[in-house]
Amino acid sequence: MCQNCQKKPVFKLISGESLCKNCFLRYFEKKVRKTIRVHKLIDKKDEIAVAVSGGKDSLTVLDLLCNIYKENKNVRIKALLIDEGIDGYRDASVAHAKKFCKERNIPLEIHSYKKEFGFTLDSVVKGRKPCSVCGVLRRNLLNTHARAMGVKKLATGHNLDDEAQTIIMNQFRKNVEASARLGPLTGIEDHEGFVRRIKPLYFMSEKEIMTYAFLKGIVDDFNECPYNKESYRNQVREMLNQFEELYPGTKHSIVTSFMEVLPLLKQKEKGNGRIKQCQKCGEPSSQDVCQKCIVLQQIKSA
Repeated sequence: MCQNCQKKPVFKLISGESLCKNCFLRYFEKKVRKTIRVHKLIDKKDEIAVAVSGGKDSLTVLDLLCNIYKENKNVRIKALLIDEGIDGYRDASVAHAKKFCKERNIPLEIHSYKKEFGFTLDSVVKGRKPCSVCGVLRRNLLNTHARAMGVKKLATGHNLDDEAQTIIMNQFRKNVEASARLGPLTGIEDHEGFVRRIKPLYFMSEKEIMTYAFLKGIVDDFNECPYNKESYRNQVREMLNQFEELYPGTKHSIVTSFMEVLPLLKQKEKGNGRIKQCQKCGEPSSQDVCQKCIVLQQIKSA
């Protein structure tokens, strides 16, 4: 039974506490509000774009932020969707995102690889690692269009599982600079070329988000990108899921312990002067030529 109200439980926390539907929803929303407040993710007069895909994580963020700030006219919420061109997957999620935003009267901008780059992801991934190509191009479009929208922050649906995976991947690759850019508020310092990203679901597990999205009727289908199985991240994901099953709380420990050293990492990397302008497109980059231009050149040369 639910330990708060003795009703039928729907979810059991890592702590062992069982919660009914209403108590779980309150727990979830309270924890997200705390993340926003403690880590100062949103200011009093912020204009925020939510990077939506039509999936559970991004639509949960969008729904929560709209509900939290519905009475605050100084915080404005918009949605931004990137259509990579993945047959049999993206069309359905785009349609769901459109419907979701229309029902809630949320402004939605949609941009595609096809229009921006002249190709779909499906058409260029043969012989390449799909996630490596997609990640670079997607990040670029999210940043450039969020900046064009004039927003101060870009909210994403990254969760506890995502962050634990990224922390471990960076450790395996000895990528300290990338680790320093992590956290609920990404980046090391403000830069006019970058829109800072915020992660309101930072301390929520994937399982918690799936339960919340289902109970709230946000999504009823939990499809994943078909290219996900081919990624390095998926291997790390499966490894951590195995550890979590054997040792509950593993992912939470990875993220919370990382948060203790994150200020030191940010201080170490702050003011390193690595942000330049890409010689080809003018976008901010840590190299003379940005990763987007490198990927596009590789595709063009193939």
